[in-house]
Parts: sequence; C-alpha cells; structure tokens
Amino acid sequence: MDARIFQELRAIVGAHGLVSSPEELHTYECDGLTNFRVMPLAVLLPADTQQVQAIVRVCHRERIPFVARGSGTGLSGGALPVKNGVVISLARMNRILEVDLPNARVIVEPGVINLDVTARVQPHAYFYAPDPSSQSVCSIGGNVAENSGGAHCLKYGFTTTHVLGLEVVLPDGSLVHLGGKSLDMPGYDLMGVFVGSEGTLGIATKVTLRIVKRPECIRTLLAAFLGTNEAGAAVSDIIAAGMLPAAIEMMDNLAIQAAEAAVHPNYPDCGGLLLVELDGPVAEVEALMRDVDEICRKNGAWEVRLAETEAERMLVWKGRKAAFAAMGRISPNYIVQDGVIPRTALPRVMSEIARLSEETGIRVANVFHAGDGNLHPLVLYDRRIVGQEQAAEALSYRILELCLEAGGSITGEHGVGEEKKRMMSKMFSEPDLDTMQRVRCAFDPLQLSNPTKVFPTPRLCGEKPGEYVAHPLETAGIAERY
Repeated sequence: MDARIFQELRAIVGAHGLVSSPEELHTYECDGLTNFRVMPLAVLLPADTQQVQAIVRVCHRERIPFVARGSGTGLSGGALPVKNGVVISLARMNRILEVDLPNARVIVEPGVINLDVTARVQPHAYFYAPDPSSQSVCSIGGNVAENSGGAHCLKYGFTTTHVLGLEVVLPDGSLVHLGGKSLDMPGYDLMGVFVGSEGTLGIATKVTLRIVKRPECIRTLLAAFLGTNEAGAAVSDIIAAGMLPAAIEMMDNLAIQAAEAAVHPNYPDCGGLLLVELDGPVAEVEALMRDVDEICRKNGAWEVRLAETEAERMLVWKGRKAAFAAMGRISPNYIVQDGVIPRTALPRVMSEIARLSEETGIRVANVFHAGDGNLHPLVLYDRRIVGQEQAAEALSYRILELCLEAGGSITGEHGVGEEKKRMMSKMFSEPDLDTMQRVRCAFDPLQLSNPTKVFPTPRLCGEKPGEYVAHPLETAGIAERY
C-alpha cells in the first residue's frame, strides 16, 4: 500500500488505531476457522461511525478491498482477510448506547459482546434471546453478519428476529438507516437482506435490538438414551405433541466425553443425551415437563433428571456450550460443520454419518440443536498424519451433501464464508446465484466489501447472467492454505 494512503488512514484512526507490523497482523490472519490464513495489509480500529465512513471512503477511492471483523469467533472464514486488503476491526465500538425498557429496545454498537446485552438488562428481568455458544466473547456485529442463532433459537428465533434497525456504512462510505424501533417499517425489507449477508453489503455501525421479558419459570431436563436415534425419536414426539420448548439440544457420546473432561457438567455416560428446556408460567412448565419426561421414557430413556437449582441448570448449559472448544480434549484437530435437516430425517442422517465415520476411520462427534434440525458434526482428525486432514475435509463436505439430500441446508448459523462457498452451487441453481449477485451489486458495485466470500464463482457486476468472469482478487489468490 502506498505510504500516502497509510498516512491518510493513520490520520483517521490515530497512531494506536492502525496495526501494520507483521507480528501484530498475525492476530488477524484468520477467524475461528484456522485452516485459511491471509495477512492483511493493515488493520484499522475505528472508534465511531464517522471513522468507519472515512476509512471506507478511502478504500472506495483507492479500490482497496476491506473485511469488517468483530471478535473473530466465526467458524466459516467469514472474517478471513483478503489479499492486498485491509481489516476494519470494530472491537473499539463497544458501547451500549441506549436502553429503552418501556419499549423493550436496546441500541448498541457492533463491538458489544452478546452476553453483555443481557447483563445490562437482567436487573430489570429482561434478556437478549439469541445465544450462540460463543456468546461470552462474540460480538453483536458478527451475529448480525452471520444471523447467529444458538440453543434457544427454537422458540425465540435467530438474530434476524431480534434486530429491528441498523445504521449501515455502505461500501462507498455513505450512511443509511434500515428499519427502526417499530416492528413493521414500510418499503422493502432491506434490513432483512442485510442481516446474514456476511459483511458483503456493508458495515453495521449501530444495531437496534429487541429484548424480551424473562419468563416466570425455567426448567431444564436431561434424558439419557442408548443412542441418538432414540433421542431423535423423542425430539419428534415432543414437537408432535404441540410443545414449543425454549431449547432441545442433543449430544452423542464423543461430545459428552469432551464436555466432561473440560467442565465436568455431570452428564450421564450414554450414547445420546437430550437437554430439554421449558420456560413460561410455573403451572404450564410443570405440566409440560411431566409430558416431556413421559415421552423420553417411552422412547427408551434410561435416566431422566431435572436440574434442581439454578447453579445446576447453568452447569448443564456450560457443558453444552463448551462442547466445541472441549473437542481439543479428545482430538488434536477438528472441523466444525453446520448443516440443517428436517427433524424427521434425523435418525436416517445420523445413521449415515455413523456409517461414513466407520468407513473412513475418522471419528465424528455430534452436538446439535435437535429441535430445529441444526447439526454441528465435529470431524476429528490429526493433522500430523499424512492425508488425514484432506480425508476429514472430504467427510465434512459429504455430511453437508447428506443434509441437502434430506431437503436441508449447508448452513444454519455459521454462514458460508470462505469454507462453504464451494457448496453453494450444490444448493442453488445458476439463476438463484445470479439473483443474489444482483442484490450484492446494488449495494457494492465495485465488490470491495468482503469480496470473494459466499459465492462459489465470484462475478463482476454488470456481466451477463450465468457468465463467469474471474474477480481480480480471485486470480491474485486470496488465501494461503495451512
């Protein structure tokens, strides 16, 4: 990058807001998916919307690609830097700007940590519902980019359900406001387009969130089954009975072993563990929990127990939310996938994953949001063994193909990013992809905002539908594979 541009960017963010030394840049070369790594030219840490605008205007003028980054906990390479580009880190924009309890709204900057929103409103008996497993470290801006979910999305919905308004810096540096505090704004739902767009349409600098009242009663049940098929049958029966639990989570034995080694949640040693959480009025929760107990036992649960105290309930969830990180206890390396299937396909897909695992000799641990069919298979391998990483990758993509064959999706909440863009053409036809590209070009005709992500064959804006022209950044090589 030209020294003149460096000086201009440094003038915008200050000497401590520009990271350019190779040693410091290594911190930003990847996100939670470490298989892909790229060294950016620089990392900029703006303190407010005006600085973000100024940075983006320079990038637009000089045709410099940029990638917005929150806490870097993403698992699909969405925050992977682009070669010859800059990273705009929003970590310093971490203020909760407004708490409007009468209207159940909170306005935050993108760097605010997910769990901090609940911490701010908890004394008033409110909470922020989307709860990714990384909620103690992930940022709201990243949640918006990926439309993150979490264990309680079955009842409360994903991030998009709880984002009402956005202040967005577009890729040319202009500022727009999408949505607002009210529930139904007139015009096109551009906010709905932006949430989940993985940073390809611009940078959110303020987010208006909906918070919800804490329920009167919350109860969590653990049920131990012989295997995941029996646990999956119980899930189907619970939903078929007309119940809508706050969460239904499932873990297989490998996942249980890892969680026990890491945080000791006192899980039963079983082939399939079901966690069912109900919330609402006390009388309703107690009655429904008896029904859940009966359904679990009918499907072969040999141990069913309720968390008796709030501390015990929190420990149950600590084990579940630690499951990804805990895999390091039982495997030196692993790949986290994120497919979705219809609930009724759960036994068949799980049986096929087990067959593929046995056939390849590669272990697969399963942790997932069973209530909405969002699988998180963790493919375990050892990079030191020649060829095992490639075999693990092939197995992880085959699992995504299983999800598609079952009528599902290649991602539920982790996003497409860099890792899964090759699978997009398996899920969508060319006319579908062309339509998505037109939306992207409307926001970012120069394709500077997180370019080369999401789409399997990056297109230049203005080309004919179905025509592929390699993006200059693609031909230059965007990522070094480790």
